[in-house]
Amino acid sequence: MTIRLPGGDGTSRTYEPRTEPLAVTPGTPFTSRTVFSAAHVVADPFADVSPDSPAAVDWDATLAFRRHLWSHGLGVAEAMDTAQRGMGLDWAGAAELIRRSAAEAKAVGGRIACGVGTDQIASGSAAEVRAAYEEQLALVEESGAQAILMASRALAAAASGPEEYLEVYGHLLRQSAEPVILHWLGPMFDPALEGYWGSSDLDAATDTFLEVIAAHPDKVDGIKVSLLDARREIDIRRRLPKGVRCYTGDDFNYPELIAGDEQGFSHALLGIFDPLGPLAAQAVRVLDTGDVRGFRELLDPTVGLSRHLFQTPTRFYKTGVVFLAWLAGHQSHFTMVGGLQSARSLPHLATAYELADSLGLFPDPKLAEERMKTLLSVYGVDQ
Repeated sequence: MTIRLPGGDGTSRTYEPRTEPLAVTPGTPFTSRTVFSAAHVVADPFADVSPDSPAAVDWDATLAFRRHLWSHGLGVAEAMDTAQRGMGLDWAGAAELIRRSAAEAKAVGGRIACGVGTDQIASGSAAEVRAAYEEQLALVEESGAQAILMASRALAAAASGPEEYLEVYGHLLRQSAEPVILHWLGPMFDPALEGYWGSSDLDAATDTFLEVIAAHPDKVDGIKVSLLDARREIDIRRRLPKGVRCYTGDDFNYPELIAGDEQGFSHALLGIFDPLGPLAAQAVRVLDTGDVRGFRELLDPTVGLSRHLFQTPTRFYKTGVVFLAWLAGHQSHFTMVGGLQSARSLPHLATAYELADSLGLFPDPKLAEERMKTLLSVYGVDQ
């Protein structure tokens, strides 16, 4: 059996799908790395909403996907960019997601960390931004989840320099009940975050970021760096205070960063580990044995898919993530909150299918093939 896939130049190609998935099974907890998957949300396809309406979420399917990730030993990074935070999921929806997912994590023994931001306000003074952060931090801590202090669009707009960042983050870290993860999301993921930490000069911004951490090392469990710049992440990693972890958010270079070097390694908090969950978990268990080569042999081939999903405009990678979840059978439809299923072209999705299938990511390759053909027929592509 073959499937005809469209290219971006008006041509098509014939692809022969796999017949068997990659053999992966749930296993023991990881011992060498802490690994989070930033998880997507499943929209309710039957809700009568428009792209600018509050998100309609299928809670049963959304929580079932988190149980899938936990079953493979992965932690869940909740209410983050991958969950369309600020791109279809507003604060009210995020708050409900945090409450439900944290309760589910407690019930099944899963690890969870949740995003703390300021998206209940569109803009405001530094004091108003701080208050918005405080409200969200309180909710996450009350839920029993670890807090991830996310980058704030409102703070990026309000701050005139690094001083406001030092003041706001210092205040939040002093009052946090437990150590948090600090998240630096680059403008390729969100253009509104250009100049974060008070400067568009990344060297200056890095210095401010590290100054925040150095002032409160006991309140920072780790940092997540999402700049798609491996050299900069390694430099930051080597400058962290002892005991502060680096969680890579680099969806282009994660195998080498997690594997590390003679001076250290990165843990992981990655959106690409949503579709790669079982395979990523298997690779980390190989790494737990000290087999770096085996780890790389499993994970290196996935980079092509990740770079494809995260190609510019990078912020639309979520479309590919949800598309692959549908093909893999984790949800019954390809609908996204905010109508974001339209954010990637048919040729882009066709390539994502081919790359994911070649890796053996689909538990039922026949189902994935049938769903891909269904989508193609909607676009008028005959088989």
